[in-house]
Amino acid sequence: MIRVLVWNEYRHEKQQPAVADIYPGGIHRAIGEYLGESGGISVRYACLDDPEQGLSLDILDNTDVLVWWGHMAHGEVTDENVERVCRRVNAGMGLIALHSAHHSKVFRRLCGTSCNLKWRHGDRERLWTVVPSHPIALGVPEHFELEREEMYGEPFDIPTPDEVVFMGWFAGGEVFRSGVTYRRGAGRIFYFQPGHEEYPVYHNGNVLKIIGNAVRWAAPGENAAMIECTNPGALEV
Repeated sequence: MIRVLVWNEYRHEKQQPAVADIYPGGIHRAIGEYLGESGGISVRYACLDDPEQGLSLDILDNTDVLVWWGHMAHGEVTDENVERVCRRVNAGMGLIALHSAHHSKVFRRLCGTSCNLKWRHGDRERLWTVVPSHPIALGVPEHFELEREEMYGEPFDIPTPDEVVFMGWFAGGEVFRSGVTYRRGAGRIFYFQPGHEEYPVYHNGNVLKIIGNAVRWAAPGENAAMIECTNPGALEV
């Protein structure tokens, strides 16, 4: 079983009735229930207001893939927890950063850039699968549409991705690298753009399928481990 922790700051759902109507159990539950029903995945949930912000050493040490959604409270995540998460990623834990998690402390720390972009509320998006052979694209059509989504547009201040699996085109004319991968240490990272809280994006079957595929892709292999700084003796004398 792949042990998944779905982390959500869980603030919009508590403060905005319109968001609660879309996600009555929270965004984390909408994602986690799909993952739990898809087979081979066990799901735990954590939120910003949990003890240790849901990111204790014990929880992270027993997590294979962390799915992260945040937006309005990035600054409340403690530096200690950022360090914990980044260390676990480097040691092999997978990270799926969703939508506004591009500005999370964790994602920016792992990227080393501002991760800034253009944005505009309320636009139609067409997502294109540009690497259909990638495991994250398994079973995903060549393109699909989201009738309402927050526009994210280039330039997107991220390091050059290892792979650009999905590209987004918006009705206003912008394009965006909507699904990109990285490797940091022994860990795999997937950033996926769709998921503005005011729209039912995480009820879309293709979006959920991509997240499920990404979880399986990002899960650590048997040999995943952080590379330590050692001082071995010479092999040849």
